[in-house]
Amino acid sequence: MADDVKGMNRRQALKGGLSLGAMAAAAFGAGKTLAWTRRRDSRPNMIVIMGDDIGYSDLGAYGGDTDTPNLDALAGRSVRFNNFYNMSRCCPSRASLLTGRYPHRVNMTGNGTSLSLDTPTVAEQLRDSGYATTMIGKWHLTAAEPLTPPAEHLKWINHQGHFDLDFGDKRTYPAARGFDYHWGIIWGVCDYYDPFSLVENFTPVREVPKDFYLTNAISDHAVEQVGKLGKGDKPFMMYLAYTAAHWPLMAPENLIQKYLPRFEDGWDAMRKRRYERQVKIGLVDPKTNPLPPLDDDYAANAKTDWDALTPEHRAEQVRKMATHAAMIDVMDQGIGRVIQALKDSGAYDNTVVMFLVDNGASPEIMTRAGYDRPSETRDGREVGYGEYPGGIGTELNQTGIGAHWASAANTPFHWWKAESYQGGTHTPFMISWPAGMKGRENTTVDQGTHIIDVTPTLLELAGVTPSQKGSPMDGKSFAGALTGKSLPKVRPFFFEHYGARAVIDGDWKIVSLAPRGKAHNYRQWALYNLAKDRTETQDLAAQHPEIVARLAKEWLGWAASVGLKLRPEAGAGGGAPEKEERFSD
Repeated sequence: MADDVKGMNRRQALKGGLSLGAMAAAAFGAGKTLAWTRRRDSRPNMIVIMGDDIGYSDLGAYGGDTDTPNLDALAGRSVRFNNFYNMSRCCPSRASLLTGRYPHRVNMTGNGTSLSLDTPTVAEQLRDSGYATTMIGKWHLTAAEPLTPPAEHLKWINHQGHFDLDFGDKRTYPAARGFDYHWGIIWGVCDYYDPFSLVENFTPVREVPKDFYLTNAISDHAVEQVGKLGKGDKPFMMYLAYTAAHWPLMAPENLIQKYLPRFEDGWDAMRKRRYERQVKIGLVDPKTNPLPPLDDDYAANAKTDWDALTPEHRAEQVRKMATHAAMIDVMDQGIGRVIQALKDSGAYDNTVVMFLVDNGASPEIMTRAGYDRPSETRDGREVGYGEYPGGIGTELNQTGIGAHWASAANTPFHWWKAESYQGGTHTPFMISWPAGMKGRENTTVDQGTHIIDVTPTLLELAGVTPSQKGSPMDGKSFAGALTGKSLPKVRPFFFEHYGARAVIDGDWKIVSLAPRGKAHNYRQWALYNLAKDRTETQDLAAQHPEIVARLAKEWLGWAASVGLKLRPEAGAGGGAPEKEERFSD
């Protein structure tokens, strides 16, 4: 069979029903005794790992101070994509990841809605083609509808009442959207020690053990599933969606203590240190990636210099960043256990492993309970909010790292989660497949790629023709990157989230920040040449109004094609938003 495959080109092989995975299996040799070569269906297994609210520079391989040896090792044996984009926020990125569509096409224009039922997920398509499919972790694609009155809603999310309620429309749960098995949370925010909306398939998990910590539990369930599926008769696809390092800041105390000394000198020093590492390891070229100033324009915690903080507040800020790092550390340890489970099951060589993040680090500082945020623990202890709530690291807080640390975590980029600037949309992305990418390990791809491209890539690797049901697919497969073949033709990428918007076309990008405060209108476009200024430090809009006009026309055409309801432009009259725009997830 190997000789037959050798004589076929890739297109002929796929037309004849051979996937890239089957071709790799044939080439790997009939004498191997690994589990995947004994399987009748030798298409590759797939594990898509998603981190949450992790900054571009948080991982060790990307210049960070956090110990991430397992992700660093994965990066070293992967093809790494240097210009990979997401949709800047939890729900939109997850919708695009699982459908290959811009989120606006699948009912995900913002947060708090359900993924459209008429467009198939990648899990549904892979399952229908013979894959075993499983999901562990955070879903966040089911509408989160609060109870009324608010006091009853707080009882619900505090684990103090309404235990018989579903967490949304069960038709939109992962177990109804193509996953044979799901263990994880339905909503987007939770207490890591006692999570709300935790389910196994459709059944609520009402109580957890005293030593429970969600990140460890996600890893435990993933390891268990890999052990079962890796020895099974079918190829498998696992979507492993961690909640780390999304606020609230909760982590084991011993790990928090480990990281406290690393951040004692503050956010400016951390940003400088990480940038210097990125330059040293060749991740960024200082000529085209000048370091922008630290961003601090976030209403809840703006305009505070490190040197102006009291000693008490400095200590609290250091503890915040140490907890953020500890949360990532726990996730990395779990990923290491998942990789080891692949090896133990014999499935490692023929498993595609991807890692990415849903958006950049978050500036969010929540100031009150409500919607997805509890006011008390299950046993009635008060939960703190604001910049300095106390209890950081424990379940008695619902705070985040804030604007300054978030900006530093996204080094070398501008801005953060929910913005369409690079800091919000630029994620580490790596993909490994030991049996299928010989000679491509530890290489990089500079061409722009996007989270909408993941679904078509997975489908091509599985030899599955993408379904045309529902809205048209926007993504293009980048599977060729694994074998050194051509990538999709360069095309524009579009972004929009609650008024933050952008388009990238070739070297040029126009972008505008989200409206601030009670403002509703779009803000003015800025223009950047990413080939010369990838970190968006020099706005060229005044010098090139014709480029701004051309790209703005492209963006408007895209907005019309996905059904986006437009806001008034900057300076034009306009009303208030139709509903409150919840900056929470």
